[in-house]
Amino acid sequence: MDRPPCWPEGQPCPNNCAYQLAERTVYNLTPLYGQWAGWRMAGRVLVSPDGDRISPERLRGILFREAGQTRLQKLRLKKLPRSSQVISLPAREPFEGCA
Repeated sequence: MDRPPCWPEGQPCPNNCAYQLAERTVYNLTPLYGQWAGWRMAGRVLVSPDGDRISPERLRGILFREAGQTRLQKLRLKKLPRSSQVISLPAREPFEGCA
């Protein structure tokens, strides 16, 4: 691995900047920022602040299922009648004594 620009020549031990760069490059220990603060990448998995891990395959499966549910919900909405009209039926004839 090449020496990063933040690690001065002649210094045997890497400084903090070079150490963090090595961690990201070698082990893919990458902290995330913004709304993802507290989450991090560790190898090929996403790790939550609570320590829960999710693999790319599992995340892809969750997204696939969510897309399918959204598609089904849209289809169900199309099948509903556009307007509900109240139709009044004529009164029944009395069948006195006949049945």
